[in-house]
Amino acid sequence: QVQLVESGGGSMQAGGSLRLSCAASGRTASSCAVGWFRQAPGKEREFVAGISWSGRITKYSDSVKGRFSISRVNARNTVQLRMDNLDPEDTAVYYCAAVWDRSGMGTYTRVDEYNYWGQGTRVTVSS
Repeated sequence: QVQLVESGGGSMQAGGSLRLSCAASGRTASSCAVGWFRQAPGKEREFVAGISWSGRITKYSDSVKGRFSISRVNARNTVQLRMDNLDPEDTAVYYCAAVWDRSGMGTYTRVDEYNYWGQGTRVTVSS
């Protein structure tokens, strides 16, 4: 089992920055690929960014590429999502998700590829 706890959400004006953190615990937490997803009101949950458990492979959605950055810290048990140049379209509840990955190089973009989810943290961007 892997437990995920997100933090760092809040309110920000457009053009500002926020950093989200996902703290993973559990026996296999450091061997999991991790992804960030978001869900805006009335919309489906969508992929934002993903990172392999090795930290060497990252992937971003087109809507955040160049503005968001994902990284692993603390012996790979914490994954951060740095969000710059925020836009009101980034307003959503952000979820951290994890899946055990033997290869260490996998990144996953679909909701159904992940086994573990955090409770979410809300990000509100005003214009």
